[in-house]
Amino acid sequence: MLQRTILVVAIFLAILLALTFGDALLSQVYVWVSKLTGWVIHNFSDLYASIHYYLSAHTTKVLLAIVLTIPVSWWVFRSREKELRSPANHRKIAIVLAICLGWLGAHRFYLGQIGWGIIYLLIFWLFAPLVVVLGLIDALRYFFMTDEQFSIARS
Repeated sequence: MLQRTILVVAIFLAILLALTFGDALLSQVYVWVSKLTGWVIHNFSDLYASIHYYLSAHTTKVLLAIVLTIPVSWWVFRSREKELRSPANHRKIAIVLAICLGWLGAHRFYLGQIGWGIIYLLIFWLFAPLVVVLGLIDALRYFFMTDEQFSIARS
């Protein structure tokens, strides 16, 4: 269930990113990344303020992304049910999550490693640049693993 929830969140974020693409994405991404990597952000209140600002400035896009996420998620689950259960796809999804949301430990939560996910959140709160690097390292590790190695590392 947690894996499906994280996949729905990833689909939502992908749709939201696609909708935002035309609206000066590079400048928004630069501001967002600089805040997340600790140059500006010092605690979760800055993250909350950034999210609140984005939601108030782009309410229509967020609502449209939510509306589009529901049918896309349903279609993915219905058409790819067997494929989503294969270890190769778990590895691919973990790689994408580690790259996009590794700073929150989303890939660790997706793999059922709740303790490691919480550790990533604590590291993010204490020193955000470190957890960004750790997420990218995990993505590279998963990329170069075989499916068998990934299954062993996952358990």
